[in-house]
Amino acid sequence: MNSQGIDNATSILQADNLGKRFNGVTAVDSVSFTVKTGECFGLLGPNGAGKTSTIRMIYGFSPPSSGTIKLFGLDIASQWRLIRARIGICQQDNTLDPDLTVLQNLLIFAGYFRIPRHLANERAEELLLFFALEKKREAKVGELSGGLARRLSLARALINDPELIILDEPTTGLDPQSRHLLWERLHTLRTRGKTFILTTHYMEEAAQLCDRLVIMDQGRILVEGTPASLIEEHVGRSIIEIASPEQEGLRRFLRSHQVDYDELSDRFIIYNNNDAAIEQMIRDGFCSRQCTFRSATLEDVFLRLTGRELRE
Repeated sequence: MNSQGIDNATSILQADNLGKRFNGVTAVDSVSFTVKTGECFGLLGPNGAGKTSTIRMIYGFSPPSSGTIKLFGLDIASQWRLIRARIGICQQDNTLDPDLTVLQNLLIFAGYFRIPRHLANERAEELLLFFALEKKREAKVGELSGGLARRLSLARALINDPELIILDEPTTGLDPQSRHLLWERLHTLRTRGKTFILTTHYMEEAAQLCDRLVIMDQGRILVEGTPASLIEEHVGRSIIEIASPEQEGLRRFLRSHQVDYDELSDRFIIYNNNDAAIEQMIRDGFCSRQCTFRSATLEDVFLRLTGRELRE
């Protein structure tokens, strides 16, 4: 599916009919989307959905089996060197050099882009300050906590002052304080005109950061839109959860009133969409046991579209 409402003239990335196959197995199946200059675009999906394979094709680590990718209007297949100088990559795995200090990791990486030494030092100092790493400048990477290491990884991805920053699950494993600090820094970078592509398993993170996103499964794009529009379209504005209710009576009520719901082994999830009359009838008739009334979230959309079974 193609992105809607995006002018290709303002797009920093265009992926058309992108495919990736490994030993005859299709990991990415005819995926098309665009990323607009200055936005944060999210790729979401369960394990094995194809999002990491897609990301790796975008930053040139893995060549597409089919389709095309253009970044800054340049074909990634033939103009990768020109593209590479204009992007920054914060990979899911820790790729920092454990034998170097925090500052050395930045300076050595700057050398890959042939950044003059004086400019590399200037940018490194700015990034250390920006990510609150200045007091750790001489520390070895092995001495850093997980949160500090992720901040350094993101700082390193910015050493070449990239126009596009690719973030592959940047806050996995971080405590809430470290995660929110990274969110704040990313919001600040957005105000400076940076463009982001983000993969994450944290739906709250996607809702906080993404202007638009796609949800993938089994190598295909299921839906695309803003977080708010996807919530409104697929689950409505409000959710009612009823644990172990008198099932047949509730089931008949929901069907007779044409209320959308999912029935799980231990509870009903009712997509009420802020209908006050329906809510009151459910409160009066079916809430003798535990009931939860809450706003709908992006996680509700994700689970409804991709299922609740574990992906190994």
